Amino acid sequence: MATKTYAGVTVDVNEEGYLTNPSQWNKDIAVEIAREIGINELTDAHWKIIDFLQKDFAEKNTLPTIRRVKKVGGIPTNELYELFPDGPLKKAAKIAGLSKPASCV
Repeated sequence: MATKTYAGVTVDVNEEGYLTNPSQWNKDIAVEIAREIGINELTDAHWKIIDFLQKDFAEKNTLPTIRRVKKVGGIPTNELYELFPDGPLKKAAKIAGLSKPASCV
């Protein structure tokens, strides 16, 4: 298994860089992952989405779809794309320390 170091913490990752153990995640790691994928600052709007993904994942043991993020999370789809351009669920999940969405290639 591969590892990567973020914010001084070594975490387990898969070949695409997604954390394989969500319990290793913390907010400092999220900030570094975000910078690595081109998001230089995580705003309150970003954290709202990240928090929703983590909460929903903890309850359902599966990553929510964009539709669920919109309907249950109350986050408009266009906002999701503005905050996480070019693959919003894929990027948001990676920053949140979760697995890659099954719907993403």
